Amino acid sequence: MNQQLLRQVRACKLCEPKLPLGANPVLQWHPQAKILIAGQAPGRKVHASGQPFTDASGERLRTWLGVDAESFYDPKVFAILPMAFCYPGTGKSGDLPPPPECAETWRQQLMAPLQSLQLVLAVGQYAQQWHLPEFGGSVAEKVQQSFQHGTGGKPHVFALPHPSPRNNRWLKQHQWFEEQCLPQLKHAVARAIDGHSKSG
Repeated sequence: MNQQLLRQVRACKLCEPKLPLGANPVLQWHPQAKILIAGQAPGRKVHASGQPFTDASGERLRTWLGVDAESFYDPKVFAILPMAFCYPGTGKSGDLPPPPECAETWRQQLMAPLQSLQLVLAVGQYAQQWHLPEFGGSVAEKVQQSFQHGTGGKPHVFALPHPSPRNNRWLKQHQWFEEQCLPQLKHAVARAIDGHSKSG
């Protein structure tokens, strides 16, 4: 059943009429995953590679998490489910927003089997609106709130800024993220991966 769902998602053409490069759903998913990375949508490089985060954003994100590529691309460790699975195109200030039809159609079906999740990493405003609907304010405020006070339950949800080079200015303006949040993030990720290693 799970493999059938994955095949259906990868064959999806729902948004193709408005996608500049056509449909090419990119995701990583296994029902035993321990950590969910909920991003925005694939960029042009990821569309071409067919693998999540094969770009500068991915390099920075793996540094933030303190993991190597082998762990990152193990679907039993990391599920990678952006808010839209296909490249949406580029606007005046970066990539266009993820088309909402994607999450409306597939997200609940893909989330339901993920019963082993220990962490959810909500990267950027669109993922945060879905996974942290109770949090208001700016991305910075959501990041602070998720690290300082938590989300009161399992899996724990951390709000993260987008690791794109386009976000360098935000990171420079909010140096507390690197100094205070990243050590906590790396510790939580290491614990989740350690639990995965011990369980099999």
